[in-house]
Amino acid sequence: MMSGWGRMMGGWGNGYGYGGYGGYGMGMMGFFMPLIFGIAIILLAVYFFRRSKSRVQSQGFSTHNSALDILRERYARGEIDSAEFQSKKQDLESR
Repeated sequence: MMSGWGRMMGGWGNGYGYGGYGGYGMGMMGFFMPLIFGIAIILLAVYFFRRSKSRVQSQGFSTHNSALDILRERYARGEIDSAEFQSKKQDLESR
């Protein structure tokens, strides 16, 4: 009678582990969970790689603007005259 009670309770007591699925009681989840976990790790790695790559590219563009900003600051402080400012500005914009 005890073994019948075990079957009514979802397979407890039938010798196959939890749920009566055998092994660790996870059935197909025992196969898919590591696979899903591995895919999640790979997707996170790709996400962070692309995110860091876009930061490097955006910093690369800011250096061009900062050179023009430095040129404007030098002109504002009077370190260079108008002719030199215009020639260097054209040189920076042509790159």
